[in-house]
Amino acid sequence: MSPSVAIIGAGFGGLCMAIQLERAGIRSYTVFEKADGLGGTWRDNSYPGAGCDIPSHLYSYSFEKYASWTRRYPEQPEILEYLEHCADKYDVRRKIRFGAEVERAAFDGTTWQVTSGGRTEAFDVVVMSVGQLNRPRLPDIPGMSDFEGTSFHSARWNHDHDLTGRRVAVIGNGSSAAQFIPRVAEQAGHLHVFQRTPNWVIPKPDTAFGPLARLAFRFVPGLQRVYREWIYRYAEATLYPALAQGWSAELLKKRALRHLHDQVPDPALRAKLTPDYPPGCKRVVIDSTFYPALTRADVDVVTDGIVRITPKGIETTEGRYEADTIVYATGFRSTEFLAPMEVVGRDERTLEEQWKGGAAAYLGISMPNFPNLFLLYGPNTNLGHNSIVFMIECQVRHVMSCLPHLSATGPMEVRPEVMAAWRRQLDAAMTRMVWGGGCQSWYKTPEGRVTNNWPGTTTLYRKLTSRPPAPAYRPVQPGGIGAVRPAR
Repeated sequence: MSPSVAIIGAGFGGLCMAIQLERAGIRSYTVFEKADGLGGTWRDNSYPGAGCDIPSHLYSYSFEKYASWTRRYPEQPEILEYLEHCADKYDVRRKIRFGAEVERAAFDGTTWQVTSGGRTEAFDVVVMSVGQLNRPRLPDIPGMSDFEGTSFHSARWNHDHDLTGRRVAVIGNGSSAAQFIPRVAEQAGHLHVFQRTPNWVIPKPDTAFGPLARLAFRFVPGLQRVYREWIYRYAEATLYPALAQGWSAELLKKRALRHLHDQVPDPALRAKLTPDYPPGCKRVVIDSTFYPALTRADVDVVTDGIVRITPKGIETTEGRYEADTIVYATGFRSTEFLAPMEVVGRDERTLEEQWKGGAAAYLGISMPNFPNLFLLYGPNTNLGHNSIVFMIECQVRHVMSCLPHLSATGPMEVRPEVMAAWRRQLDAAMTRMVWGGGCQSWYKTPEGRVTNNWPGTTTLYRKLTSRPPAPAYRPVQPGGIGAVRPAR
């Protein structure tokens, strides 16, 4: 008998899991999606200029190559269109329950009881695919509720609010801000960019694919596969060593400094935009239009500390700045994995309790005390150099390889000694990575533990997730899925 599977989230990870279940002939699954549409972060982040800094032919499923990409680096509408295409081609949309946020998932000793909208259902397996960047983080600044103008987070863009001629303040200057600031600057009457810490920025070699190129990708045998493989190998060979403080670290720094010098002629502004930490400690911004936008006469970069939000704008340690619109580009609650969902495992142990010292999971996928619960894009699986879609596919393959064992043995969980060894290996690997530097980033908990990023190569991760799962797991009760269970 096939296991019943609850998939939480209909972004890249949830759709990939659903598609692979379909391809394996397992139709006993339900996808719970809290929003009214699929796409995850690519549904939520619709701000002007939203896009990906991984090339389109790599930022896609290996089993669903797509010849219709119009640009080397895809923008949000095209990525969302790709995900819609995949959902329809593999006929998984019918299995998605939209507007169904999961409030609680609890293991009762045999099955998982999943509660959504006041309704509780039993599933053999739960696959969490809620992502790392799905809950916007608003700053804790006094007076935010006193502001008389319009304010919103960049991941909840107010498209009904016309920015033409407005005095706009942007708080934050990370990857999202770097994408929408050039578009906003073209509309606004004046733009204040409030920067706490400058980011390293390297150019984005974007280009459009013309009709001939798209025809070639569609009809020339092997062209798309070779192009995708080249992008992947280049990222592994040159970008990963920079994050591991290897041979290319200094080259990355020189490239970023040259980009800054070429695009920002004013020495004073250039000084404001020069980081004092190594490249990669925070997410490197890949963009070629950000710096030119900051050099405009109607754009100011403000590095004063913000004291409070006033009814008419923003007060800093050095003065007041009037604004009628505030955009918070302040990131996400990235280290609070699965929150605010309540997850209860064996013996009433909560995931919140288990993760008090920071989220951790074997391969970023499984945890002791939580049988038959799997994570996609879980702790320590984010990348700073390659495609997260690659990582998700590795994780889905691992979960699929576990399902036959569940049928044979019943619920199973990672062995505690395997989890302990995994954490030791992660901690040792982190010591050589640039993220351990003194900068603050969304990769770390407030205590400084890196809970989000993978410290190895993606080829190593593929190898580790391809191993037979049985030695790492143990059954928690006799009898397989489909065995007779006691009545409740």
